[in-house]
Amino acid sequence: MNGYYGSEHIQVSMEWKEDLDAGQYDVEAFIVLVSPQGIQDGSMQQVWNSMLMPLMESHLFQAAPFQTYAVPLPGRGEYRTVIFVGAGERPLTSEELRVASAQAARQALKMRAKKLAWELSSPLLTFSVEQNARVAAQAITEGMILGSYRHKQYKKNTSSYKGIEQLIFLRKGKVSAAELLDWEVGIQRGKAYAESTCLARDLTNLPGNFLVPDDLTKAAMEIAEKHGFESAVLDEKQLETLGMGGLVAVGKGSVHPPRLIMIKYQGRAEWDDVTGLVGKGITFDTGGISLKKRVGMEEMISDMGGAAAVLGVMNALGILRPAVNVVMVIPTAENMPGGNAFKPGDIIQSLSGRTIEVLNTDAEGRVVLADGMTYARQQGAVKFIDVATLTGAVLSALGDVATGVVTNDDTMLEEFILASKRTGEKVWPLPAYKEFWDMLKSDVADLSNSTGARGAAITAGLFIGTFAEGLPWIHLDIAGTAFVNKERGVNPKGATGVMVRTITEWILSQEAMKK
Repeated sequence: MNGYYGSEHIQVSMEWKEDLDAGQYDVEAFIVLVSPQGIQDGSMQQVWNSMLMPLMESHLFQAAPFQTYAVPLPGRGEYRTVIFVGAGERPLTSEELRVASAQAARQALKMRAKKLAWELSSPLLTFSVEQNARVAAQAITEGMILGSYRHKQYKKNTSSYKGIEQLIFLRKGKVSAAELLDWEVGIQRGKAYAESTCLARDLTNLPGNFLVPDDLTKAAMEIAEKHGFESAVLDEKQLETLGMGGLVAVGKGSVHPPRLIMIKYQGRAEWDDVTGLVGKGITFDTGGISLKKRVGMEEMISDMGGAAAVLGVMNALGILRPAVNVVMVIPTAENMPGGNAFKPGDIIQSLSGRTIEVLNTDAEGRVVLADGMTYARQQGAVKFIDVATLTGAVLSALGDVATGVVTNDDTMLEEFILASKRTGEKVWPLPAYKEFWDMLKSDVADLSNSTGARGAAITAGLFIGTFAEGLPWIHLDIAGTAFVNKERGVNPKGATGVMVRTITEWILSQEAMKK
């Protein structure tokens, strides 16, 4: 995609053999999931068991969850190493299986391996809480791709190693047609989820001088063209003509003018029951006239993490093609303190007709999302999910561990939380009491864009929810989870692509409910 995202895709396949002979495979590393019980009862291949016993006795490898240990295998054909991955004493959840796979991928990256083979126990389901082949296949595939992600480097001298290229699942014994189909579906879904998450990571990691609103627009249009989606881009003149005063105001201070991006996915014959996905696309946020502190401002390249997330979802929908209708809207701008920048005390009129009193120009995300929500509704959306790196306050409440959620519809929220449990992406609901809505009132306008420090993560979300016009809506504040300072679970240091998998999972669950 012309440099907008460049993560290499991993080819994933499966082979089922009556007799499993690892030596015949042209791979550089062989991955084996190990439990202490499996070593003790001799259910593993003898070649692995004979290697594991000394490791266990010397306490080098105890098969603890997510523990990895690589052992060179000189003279054993084309493959050079076995990577043992600990499964622990009890069956793993799908999230734990996903993390174990990510750890194996990271171990393989250290070895600069390109081709891997994963030996599946017969059946692998003995390791899985869900006891579901499709879930297991999806989790391992996701973990391998997410764990093998590498941040693009801009150094003069870079390695020629391009990462993991191939993963082969190997299983000894006969397999039913139903189980084979489950594995195929799981692998396909795992690849779609993980590759789309890596797309979002790549976009979010781009330096601010590489990704201004026009660049984000080009990346979005490439995704739309790739999948044959209907799309449109509104420039600054069209935004002004239509009355998108919020987006125009936020973008005025930059030499790079604002844009509004729209992509439609129509998976049903009739354009009805449309979900609106609205992502915050502030490609760099200085805070504007209400300038941020110098320390940490470099991380504001991630302030378009919401836009990256919804683009990732659209890419996944293009691959999986569910029978649903979705309209994606990204209001994108740079928030800069230029001579023409909007100022504290300004009154601006949004596309909805509501006026907004600006008390803090660093509370710009909710202002552009207001116009994005209204535009999505005009395009037919009847329920909404907005995604934004919105507030520092959510970091105070939830750190970088969980995404904050605000909603006006408890049923929609319950369905979304169930989806998040399946993907392993943590979300936590915040209350939306009437008193919080009242805090948004202004003496001189319909709304104030800042309510102070108290309840800030909640009121910021409710500001956006105002523009849902009473229709079902969920707000996801990913300010803490979109960009992290150290590797954890399936996430690398830097951009995580958070919420791509959970939103996609929720959308697919909506399709399933209609069948």
